[in-house]
Amino acid sequence: MTRAHAQGSTTASADAVALGELLAVAEEAAAKGAEVVREALDKPRRISFKGATDLVTETDKASEDAVLAVLRRHYPRHALLGEEGGVSGDTDSTYLWCVDPLDGTTNFAHAYPAFAVSVGVVRGSTPVAGCVVEFAGGPHAWVTRTFSAHTGRPTTCNGKPVRVSEVSEVRRSLLVTGFGYEHDEAWSANMELFKEYTDVAQGVRRLGAAAIDLCHLSMGIVDAYWEYRLKPWDMAAGIVIAQEAGATVTTMDGRPFSVFERSMLATNTRLHPEMLAGTAPKTRRLLEEGVDLSPWFVPPGYNTTRT
Repeated sequence: MTRAHAQGSTTASADAVALGELLAVAEEAAAKGAEVVREALDKPRRISFKGATDLVTETDKASEDAVLAVLRRHYPRHALLGEEGGVSGDTDSTYLWCVDPLDGTTNFAHAYPAFAVSVGVVRGSTPVAGCVVEFAGGPHAWVTRTFSAHTGRPTTCNGKPVRVSEVSEVRRSLLVTGFGYEHDEAWSANMELFKEYTDVAQGVRRLGAAAIDLCHLSMGIVDAYWEYRLKPWDMAAGIVIAQEAGATVTTMDGRPFSVFERSMLATNTRLHPEMLAGTAPKTRRLLEEGVDLSPWFVPPGYNTTRT
């Protein structure tokens, strides 16, 4: 363990860990999770259900175990939030690691090429470093792309810098969104937005993996992404990757963003005002109707106000 690692893991009041150190650990952890996923490709799946349509596989759990083992070895007193295992570690820590060991499980279960391992670290409520390993291609022809960034360091894909697009009008854009498993009022509002933007943009895609959507925004192949009801592990890594590639991220009604918010609008920056003109009224209507969009999935005892 390096001196910087030891310093960051001794106490919640320790000095900030160097961002480069955090990113190196995120990359190591994501790579270990990706090894587990790669080993399971093109093999039979063992699938169980967390809900009527919410899948989980043994690969999700094995990948998370591999990721968390790396994080615990380097930072035994940091807080951890995994999609499968929930909260562990020291929630009085300055840092919270948010892990999605297999973002896009349904895609993975069907061998559809849009799933990823996502490892991000948050200070307070702000993502500061993250790595996403995307699986693309398809059966018997799988390839990966590794996206990495930390605050103040330009985003890279497989080691090469990437940047958001220069598209400045929605009518010239390709957009992405997502729909969660809860078919509630926010889901219905987003279905309305999907229809409206399909009419005016060049297209709206729904891949089913938030981390990948944000990485695609970072490399300029899509121009904006919005969604309700995301969880911290869905987006912690993708947010810093998108932002360091030039993206602007707010809530869908234009408020400052944190990983604990229940709505997110991420754009190439040029499109942000025009996109907000569509998403903000829908989001305000939900709030007026009493729909709960307040912060959620905050680990008990974790201080979201640390800077």
